[in-house]
Amino acid sequence: MSIEKLPKIKHTSSNNFFLLAGPCAIEGEDMAMRIAERVVRITEDLKIPYVFKGSFKKANRSRIDSFTGIGDEKALKILKKVSDTFNVPTITDIHEVSDAAKAAEYADVLQIPAFLVRQTDLVVAAAETGKFVNLKKGQFMSPEAMKHAVKKVQDSGNSNAWITDRGTMFGYQDMIVDFRGIPTMRTYAPTVLDVTHSLQQPNQSSGVTGGRPDMIETIARAGVVNNIDGLFMETHFDPANAKSDGANMLHLDHLEGLLKNLVAIKKTVNSL
Repeated sequence: MSIEKLPKIKHTSSNNFFLLAGPCAIEGEDMAMRIAERVVRITEDLKIPYVFKGSFKKANRSRIDSFTGIGDEKALKILKKVSDTFNVPTITDIHEVSDAAKAAEYADVLQIPAFLVRQTDLVVAAAETGKFVNLKKGQFMSPEAMKHAVKKVQDSGNSNAWITDRGTMFGYQDMIVDFRGIPTMRTYAPTVLDVTHSLQQPNQSSGVTGGRPDMIETIARAGVVNNIDGLFMETHFDPANAKSDGANMLHLDHLEGLLKNLVAIKKTVNSL
């Protein structure tokens, strides 16, 4: 599996799923370091390959007054500090072609947001950095359509692509995970299940996205049972006051218990 080539990744021989986890956005150095320290300890204990996640900026916001970031370079330097301090790889999203080279100086994995995964120039720019590229499946796309996004990365000379499913639109205010798509997408590239974004409830009348964090374990368990390669979760020690996506984030205090349960399920799946 291509994750073994990722710099600083650990526990790749544990037969566990890998984990992409952290806050939605980098709100400051203290919060990023606090979250990273906790998740690193948990994943070390459970031997889970871990990548710290944090967006250096948020471009897809419902309202013009929504939080978008603390400054690109400042946030990217915090990502680099997390990586250097805890010896873990990092992932961050990019939104414009010019973001690719800039973010690649600091992060190990460049993530293409779901709404932008059909943007050829953006995908190619990410691939040409030589970094791992995580392609989020558009909420409007079939699993089969993701083979074309993967091929864009491969045709740009980069073999390190992942696919992340973050649900499919169902009506106007809900997401549904179609688990039939997992084996399909795994034939194209290692596939990740974005547990927390799959539970978003967008297009709320307030202009602030809602969510169903009470269903996080349900979706995560189903992903592990269905042989997902990796899990993606956004977590925060104070979701209610997080500056982005707090409504669907997992409270940091609940992460260890959840991962212990998921590792136990994975061991059972591996034995079948």
